[in-house]
Amino acid sequence: MEDAHVAAMLVRRCIAGEAAAWEEIVQRYHKRIYNICYRFSGSPDQAQDLTQEVFIKMYGSLKSYDSQRAAFMTWMTTITRNLLVDYFRKSKQERMTDSLDSAPSEHEDAMPLAERIPDKASPPDARVQSRETKEAVHRALQKLSPDLREAVILRDLQDMDYREIATVLRVPEGTVKSRINRGRAELARLLQRTYRQVM
Repeated sequence: MEDAHVAAMLVRRCIAGEAAAWEEIVQRYHKRIYNICYRFSGSPDQAQDLTQEVFIKMYGSLKSYDSQRAAFMTWMTTITRNLLVDYFRKSKQERMTDSLDSAPSEHEDAMPLAERIPDKASPPDARVQSRETKEAVHRALQKLSPDLREAVILRDLQDMDYREIATVLRVPEGTVKSRINRGRAELARLLQRTYRQVM
């Protein structure tokens, strides 16, 4: 729980007006928030804008953070999720297949889920195959419904536990598990279809 203690200390220092503490929070958590935003939007530029909005909202809400009620990571992910829900509601688009042209390979470190998917083909250049697998996962993820997508992202890509996800999504743990199972099954189905088209 060292990270929770460090986060609480950084928040206290921020509230006291220490600019360096806020910079440290941004450095520590930027990649994680960006990855969540990128998964939802599918666009690197949009993800960057959304990430900045999340940090603005976080900064304005720092005084409301209570380390006794929630872990900093859960609090931060809840703010991120709420902003994304509001954003997509306002835009009135699902943006499921919005960014098939974008280059997910620039964000390879953001896609550990692809590494969990068995790759039956074995071309001579494994790096090319790995990138193609990651791009296929990214495209498939964009086709999931928002409910299933956010559950899979938080569990498989952000490595949050079921209880934390239930807190962030404000649904029972059973619903979280169900969405993750359905999301993974749908993802597998979409990827199988993709691989069949390639073969």
